[in-house]
Amino acid sequence: MSRIINRLCRFLGVAALVLAAGCSSEAPPAKRKDFSIGWSIYAGWMPWPYAQQAGIVKKWADKYGLTIKIVQVNDYAESVNQFTAGKLDGVTVANMDALTIPAAAGKDTSAIIIGDYSNGNDGLVAKNVASIAELKGKPINLVELSVSHYLLGRALEKQGMALKDVRTVNTADADIVAAFGSPDVTAAVTWNPQLSAITAQPGAKLLFSSADVPGEIIDLLVVDTATLKANPDLGKALAGIWYETMALMVRQDAAGKAARAAMAQLAGTTPDVFDRQLATTFLYADPKAAVAAAASPDLVTTMTRVRDFSFSRGLFKGAASADAVGMSFPGGKTLGDPARVTLRFDDRYMTLAAQGGL
Repeated sequence: MSRIINRLCRFLGVAALVLAAGCSSEAPPAKRKDFSIGWSIYAGWMPWPYAQQAGIVKKWADKYGLTIKIVQVNDYAESVNQFTAGKLDGVTVANMDALTIPAAAGKDTSAIIIGDYSNGNDGLVAKNVASIAELKGKPINLVELSVSHYLLGRALEKQGMALKDVRTVNTADADIVAAFGSPDVTAAVTWNPQLSAITAQPGAKLLFSSADVPGEIIDLLVVDTATLKANPDLGKALAGIWYETMALMVRQDAAGKAARAAMAQLAGTTPDVFDRQLATTFLYADPKAAVAAAASPDLVTTMTRVRDFSFSRGLFKGAASADAVGMSFPGGKTLGDPARVTLRFDDRYMTLAAQGGL
């Protein structure tokens, strides 16, 4: 619980910092050469540190006369907070967290790469329970106000139930595997690799997963919008890095296998476990597929669900409605207040990659 409280306090502090910065008279970011991109361990984000290790980052950075550092942050929430506070120029982040942390705090944020969506990497697991309906009135352990909370809401909704029908128990991601093993815990919602460890426990049954709501938990690379505007070559270099690494990662020959094994090592796991995690990750390896996902009305539908859930749980601090945090999409579509857009799905660099224009 203390870990969650600490995260919340850090978020509130970051929000105040960003809002204060928004009221200052500082000049907009200038053109520059050195950039830092944060990442944390997750199967869909391991291409970034691998690309740095393999020289792919340097290759594309050199092409545009840049220096790009790919920086590991051990705690996922902390990586997003560092980006929000301006300590990182970009970060790997899930769609909900991009909305509820930097964007909701007033930091203008651009999602320039749609990397993947969770296709079974997040799940609701129970023991001695055969169905979701049997969870009514029971406690469910999860990281509250995270994508796990969102997934639980969707699982209940599909059974004609609501979050008020269960009791949630705030549990840090580092503690949830051990908590599930305790006799007084009935169910838990979490993500991989914790999900795999929980489902392997005796009597555990997977009742619902992100594969039941495909395309709703989306993993992104986001960058600071003002920095990107002043330095468009950063977007080009990052797209080049990503799609060259993707093309190698999905190969089924020895080179592809070696790349995935290196990613597994960087993630602190074995190639077999890493491949199982990739099996429940839908990778947009082809930039054309990523561009299509960005342009699809399904993205607007998903982000409407995400923002409505986030507002209902109080994640838009001080907001009178879910429209308070505006979002923009390719083609000129806007969700929420068009005068207060702070999350932008920007497909320009994915499109350049798809057209061979990088």
